[in-house]
Amino acid sequence: MQDETIRILVRRAMDMLSMSYVPYSHFHVGAALLTKSGKVYGGCNIENKAYSPTICAERTAIFKAVSEGETEFQAICIVGGPDGIVADHCPPCGVCRQVMSEFCEPDTFLIILARTEEDYKVYTLREMLPFRFDLI
Repeated sequence: MQDETIRILVRRAMDMLSMSYVPYSHFHVGAALLTKSGKVYGGCNIENKAYSPTICAERTAIFKAVSEGETEFQAICIVGGPDGIVADHCPPCGVCRQVMSEFCEPDTFLIILARTEEDYKVYTLREMLPFRFDLI
């Protein structure tokens, strides 16, 4: 994947941080999902007092895309940090990794963990989820 494409995804994920609704954890997460058709879907985490209804930024972006007919994805960029300050790389939780495995090819789908446009790490889904749940 080209550096410029990664920079675009990092900027969009960073923009999504401000949309997070996190009155309990104060840990903002933004995501930018790139479809194979070239569209980018943003996502943010949205908390709930009951916690289990809370949804992560990654799943927000994926579910937005799927709800609009997109089911083929190239990459996702994730940023996050306390009070919206990105100080470290922010990997997806296990639930998000499993949702990614529902729609994404494990050896080609890229997960970009960014701190800045220049400071990022790239992993395949298989690297992040080597033993996905799969009945088939």
